[in-house]
Amino acid sequence: MMSSAPHPASFRDPSGFLFHDANGILLRQVNRCYQGEFDKLLDSGLYNALVKDGLLVEHEQIENSNALTEDAYAVIKPKVIPLISYPYEWAFSALKDAALLTLSLQTKALEHGMSLKDASAYNVQFVGCKPVFIDTLSFEHYQEGKPWIAYGQFCRHFLAPLMLIAHSNVELGRLAELFIDGIPLDLASQLLPWRTKLSMGAQLHLHMHSKMVRKHENTSKESKARLGNLPKKRLLLLIDNLRSLVSGLRWKSGGTEWGDYYQDNTYTDESADNKRQLVSQFLQAIAPSTAWDLGANTGVYSKLAVEQGAYCGAWDIDPACVEQGYLGCRKRGESNLLPLRIDLSNPSPALGWAHSERASLAERGPVDVVMALALIHHLAIANNVPLDNIARFFHRLSSNLIIEWVPKSDVQVQRLLQSREDIFDHYDQESFEEAFKRFYVIEAGLPVGNDGRVLYRMAGRK
Repeated sequence: MMSSAPHPASFRDPSGFLFHDANGILLRQVNRCYQGEFDKLLDSGLYNALVKDGLLVEHEQIENSNALTEDAYAVIKPKVIPLISYPYEWAFSALKDAALLTLSLQTKALEHGMSLKDASAYNVQFVGCKPVFIDTLSFEHYQEGKPWIAYGQFCRHFLAPLMLIAHSNVELGRLAELFIDGIPLDLASQLLPWRTKLSMGAQLHLHMHSKMVRKHENTSKESKARLGNLPKKRLLLLIDNLRSLVSGLRWKSGGTEWGDYYQDNTYTDESADNKRQLVSQFLQAIAPSTAWDLGANTGVYSKLAVEQGAYCGAWDIDPACVEQGYLGCRKRGESNLLPLRIDLSNPSPALGWAHSERASLAERGPVDVVMALALIHHLAIANNVPLDNIARFFHRLSSNLIIEWVPKSDVQVQRLLQSREDIFDHYDQESFEEAFKRFYVIEAGLPVGNDGRVLYRMAGRK
């Protein structure tokens, strides 16, 4: 047996857990208490059907000698997800796709005599812009007449944030970061506009549902009280109704500060072409397998990293940019590019029990290269972050950096300074280079156009 411990995010389910072996390989132990369900998953054909359709992460069963404890029935080696992300970082349409995936899994599970016992959004990850379910141990035998035990969790994790974004404000989706088991339905019901009560689906699955939860919150039969005896035909109708409700939700992102950045910026066509060429040249010199494009907007330059063979996370603060980027990636069938939302002045923290169930942004690195194009002024001037702090944080994320210097004379910087006092005496190219040289070796620095912008390639100091 090995001396390593279960993964800190994998301890709540007695059916099994994830762990890393002595070589750092991710494995999942299946405990004996889950033997019947695990055999049913494989023998019924459900596992093969889901993997064939790309709905469930593929795994390889390996020798039990790799198990972590004596309680092991089996040990599997799941296919690794290249970038772990969380629902509060997803585009609206990504969360919607994850919800529809979960409903499809439940439908297919019922066809094979099984049911999902968990409908957590954290059981879904993305490979490029394609959602995939990662919790192999979330399936159980279906019992005729038994309510869907994961129904309430589905509504908290998916329906509540989707409806809040679609009908109220996109920022309310960020409540998922505060509630680890989904947004409470009574809170969502209070925050949603009255007109949503006119929707039969919203009334049934959220407003009335929240009242039933409150009524039975002190009993252990909450699901039974809400749904009663539920034959399979009615359960399938329930799932179809949820699918129709989710499918019909729309978020009109409208105009945002940066959503139309590429159509409203100071670059000439010549400068834009020059920048793309330089970014490609620098990426080619680094040859990364993984990349993060910070301040990616809709991902124009992120695609250059993908073209060089990297799996790229395209991070941006603007939900409209992330939504546009995701929809574009989904339309193109991107498998190596995932647009995600992040506020770099307040990046996703470590969350959950013992600060370990959800990794911070930095804990999900380092990556082979970080790209920070037309970003430095937003951090240094809009958010008052000293250049030293920026350099230190980027060095923590990656040992390779492609970063664009934007001078104070630039039109975009002047726009920022219109609404604040210019207290940034040390915001100049010399101070920028001095700050970053403490953490990086500057390997190249070439002008972008004729307006003082400079693109740098830097390698981290040990």
